Amino acid sequence: MKIGDVAQASGLSAKTIRYYEDIGLVRPVRGENGYRAFVETDVHKLRFLARARSLGFSIRECRTLLSLYEDRERASADVKALAEAHLRRIDRKIAEMEGLRGTLATLVERCHGDARPDCPILDDLAGPASGGER
Repeated sequence: MKIGDVAQASGLSAKTIRYYEDIGLVRPVRGENGYRAFVETDVHKLRFLARARSLGFSIRECRTLLSLYEDRERASADVKALAEAHLRRIDRKIAEMEGLRGTLATLVERCHGDARPDCPILDDLAGPASGGER
């Protein structure tokens, strides 16, 4: 299969597939003409990677997941531990986003949104920096 066919079958762009090849996640054979020749197992791996990435796993984690998937002697506990660590990171990000949402909602509520120049949103943004650079 050519890269265009594989892109269509996997739902990934040809650019992404080339990147995954460059970093060793897939290894299509090369014909004498230098063209990539993908097989069905490559398509399966690419679909696997697409799904893992859609769930937010990093490239490094995808490499580990793919390795575990290919290891028929694996312990499911290893897969679960990786997924649980990722879930904890997602939970932390959600909590962070909820905090940001609460702060912004309060600022929006305090702003009159009329023709007056005073604005609590801008006042807050112009206030003392909290850990970031100005």
